[in-house]
Amino acid sequence: MEPIWLSIKLAMITTIFLLFVGIPVAYWLSRKQSIVKVIIEAFITMPLVLPPSVLGFYLLLAFSPNNAFGIWLHRHFDLQLVFSFKGLVIASIIYSLPFMVSPIKAAFSHLPRSMSEASYVMGKSKIETFFYILLPNIKPSIFTAAVLTFAHTLGEFGVVLMIGGNIPGETKVASIAIYDAVETMDYGLANSYALILFAITFIIVIGVFVVNRNAVKSPFE
Repeated sequence: MEPIWLSIKLAMITTIFLLFVGIPVAYWLSRKQSIVKVIIEAFITMPLVLPPSVLGFYLLLAFSPNNAFGIWLHRHFDLQLVFSFKGLVIASIIYSLPFMVSPIKAAFSHLPRSMSEASYVMGKSKIETFFYILLPNIKPSIFTAAVLTFAHTLGEFGVVLMIGGNIPGETKVASIAIYDAVETMDYGLANSYALILFAITFIIVIGVFVVNRNAVKSPFE
């Protein structure tokens, strides 16, 4: 079960971090558009369309101790991100960022501007309006984004293989364990890992549907 727990740990850390980062980024992107925001949003969205191995390769180059950025990280922070769990976390955050930002940005964009204006008229500050008016009205979208981020991170393969390799107890997550078992023709073990991931993901998806259905259900039903 070690690879399963390692995958869950990676997915939880990534999701929690992205909740704190993704919500303000999504809100900022949902406000008045500019060319700078378009470029930043394009970079955030790139992991959705790039093959994971491409992103993993460039992250591997960036984090490598043989390159300038990797040398700088090691010299100033004593960080080695290649073939380490910390590297998996950083790579997962970058790879899963659009899964957190996109649904929340869409939710912010669909909120009527009159909602914020009414709050300002009643004397509420921008921070109070954000936390007490806007966020409560997009709770289903935040939940969906968090669940999608968790599930997506849980099933990562290309990026984590490039950055973390296959180190038991350190970087050998469930998706890598499935690949490793298939390579050694241990299909029974591969099936066990695959079934567990399938079950977890299925339960997560059902949970999203149930929560969102209850959130939009009419009080007269």
